[in-house]
Amino acid sequence: MLAADRSGTATASPRPDAAELTARTTGSVPPVRRTGFAARCTRAALSPYARLSLLLALLGAAAGCVLAFEPQRLLTHGWPPQLGGAAAALVFAAAYGLCTVAFVPRPLLNLAAGALFGSQWGLGTALAGTVLGAGVAFGLGRVLGQDALRPLLRGRWLKAADGQLSRHGFRSMLAARLFPGVPFWAANYCAAVSRMGWLPFLLATALGSIPNTAAYAVAGARASAPTSPAFLIAMAAIAVPALVGSVVAWRKRHHLRAH
Repeated sequence: MLAADRSGTATASPRPDAAELTARTTGSVPPVRRTGFAARCTRAALSPYARLSLLLALLGAAAGCVLAFEPQRLLTHGWPPQLGGAAAALVFAAAYGLCTVAFVPRPLLNLAAGALFGSQWGLGTALAGTVLGAGVAFGLGRVLGQDALRPLLRGRWLKAADGQLSRHGFRSMLAARLFPGVPFWAANYCAAVSRMGWLPFLLATALGSIPNTAAYAVAGARASAPTSPAFLIAMAAIAVPALVGSVVAWRKRHHLRAH
């Protein structure tokens, strides 16, 4: 655009940018980007590494609570007597899920479920707690840790594991749940960092955890009779998948190295 100055000479005025044209056309005021101290603090608080730090703080606090309250005392002192029936099962399932997020070993919780509720109810409450704990851990890892950790997946083994979980989420997680060896919490957070979806993760967790959880629940329910056929079969069901999983992992190491 040309504009005349006081001397009568035509000069070129600066061309308006897109925001000005939009404002002139619509009559609205273009948004002003906040650059103040509060805005910088908000961006820093929502940054990937700030969220990862929050995740680590939450997990550390949860682990500290577990060490302080010692949930393994359930095996010796039993469940609070004021709870019974379905209410006790629901409370135990919720406590089970939170304990798995805080790194309490699932075999211990499965044994407690069988000892407190018997084989059938123990299996149901343990499976419910398993899915709940896996979902909470997956959600925390996905929201608070994925953005910060994905750029760190540079090693060959890490990339291979991430690709396997992202492309074949259901079958990879099903295998991890069926064959012991991969810690429960590690599988949860690795899946959260990958591109695996929620539904394949939860469905594979529920289906893949049934055999091992049932074996521990039966063992806990029949612990008072260690020579009974049910207890011996349960112990065999625990030992055989662990052995098979070790063999499969040993053979698959070459496949991971090749990628």
